[in-house]
Amino acid sequence: MTPTESAGDPSVALVTGGGTGIGSACCRALAAEGFRVAVHYRSSEESAAKLAAGLDGAFAVRADLSVAAEIDGLVKEIKERTGRVDVLVNNAGYNVNAPMLTMKLDDYDAVASMARGTWYLTKMIVRRFMFRANTGRIINISSVVGHTGNPGQIPYTMVKAGLDAFTKSLSQELAGREILVNSIAPGFIETEMTEELPEEVRASILARIPQQRMGRAEEVADVVAFLATRASYVNGSVLHVNGGMYGG
Repeated sequence: MTPTESAGDPSVALVTGGGTGIGSACCRALAAEGFRVAVHYRSSEESAAKLAAGLDGAFAVRADLSVAAEIDGLVKEIKERTGRVDVLVNNAGYNVNAPMLTMKLDDYDAVASMARGTWYLTKMIVRRFMFRANTGRIINISSVVGHTGNPGQIPYTMVKAGLDAFTKSLSQELAGREILVNSIAPGFIETEMTEELPEEVRASILARIPQQRMGRAEEVADVVAFLATRASYVNGSVLHVNGGMYGG
């Protein structure tokens, strides 16, 4: 039985980093599938609140995922408000652009803390909600650069590659309880971040993409919705959404 087939109260999806970019598109796609969506944010309060207000039953929740106590508070708040989480989308991330030889250790730690936060949040969500229900979907948003590498983003590529390894290992641990774990590795997607790229950088990126365009956040969110609702025999996989730039 998939999450949206469960009886009683609406199924609940938690999307980290849900206030902007790919995360907000995921929130809209899951709401369209009938989920009650918890829109997580750390600093984008205004956009997260506005998004939640426009989705039936949705609500915004704040936590700094690099702080374990704040993750505990997030899980407690969701338990009090809904009593369940059926789908967890680990989308939140952080990046610092700099060559390895000039990057400070504090910058590395800030990026790497996202791996720790994802591990701990996932553990708490599985323990508090999915393990007892014997069902659930965990969808990790990694990146094509975790497979291809990218100069100036070594900590980020390490975290994203590790997220796919996390997916493969955790899927094997949880498969017996019908908790399915998959990754989506987007390529270059039109977001607030890519809009700021210099024209020459955009041109060099497009030259590497056979479809000759960047993707849309909604195209990633469509795959999230598929994994959350209809993919009952997809587990431990990394799905590449990149216009043919990299095939895995």
